[in-house]
Amino acid sequence: MSGFSWDWAYALSILPELLRGLMITVQATLLATAIALPLGLVLILIRVAGIPVVSRAVWFLIEFLRGTPFLIQLYFIFYVMPNYGVTLSPFTTGVIALGIYGAARAAELYRAGIEALPPGQWEACMVLGLPLPFVWRGVVMPQVVPVVTPMLGNLVIVMFKDSAVLSTITVLELVATAKDIGVMTFRYLEPLTLAGLLFWIVSYAAAHGVRHLEARHAGR
Repeated sequence: MSGFSWDWAYALSILPELLRGLMITVQATLLATAIALPLGLVLILIRVAGIPVVSRAVWFLIEFLRGTPFLIQLYFIFYVMPNYGVTLSPFTTGVIALGIYGAARAAELYRAGIEALPPGQWEACMVLGLPLPFVWRGVVMPQVVPVVTPMLGNLVIVMFKDSAVLSTITVLELVATAKDIGVMTFRYLEPLTLAGLLFWIVSYAAAHGVRHLEARHAGR
């Protein structure tokens, strides 16, 4: 029965190791975010450009990535791609897979922001004969970015929690660290509880920041 009782001394002794796992989780999330947000923008710009074949192919790619489980995509890169000469470390694989998965979701958020613009703005730009690159850079994106920033913030929080899946390819992030501690000590209550608590603390702080962004946008 002692295995079901909380041991504060044990919990405090494993906390530093869990925090190291949390740092890996945060690093993976931030690096994946650095891939997802710009790549998602590139994907949606190609999709709405109406380029024959290419735009349709990008649409299919986005829908495929959004419609398949992240775990399958992760396994494909980690287990299948080495057969074709692409071998990456578990951490790099996890970052790339999470970034690509996030990019497909980010693309849809950008699309929603672009489609929310009044059609009259597009018509005015065309009547004035403004160059298309200037229209996107000087008219469209300055309005889209503030609108989608809170939604992109929520996406980053989702990616942070999805990063727990990286434990399945031996990335020693927070969940994998908690599981390894449990295996070595035969106590799972404290490490898994603390891991869940650390996830919640970071997610709650990030969500508070996102709500602050939403409030600032609403006040404009």
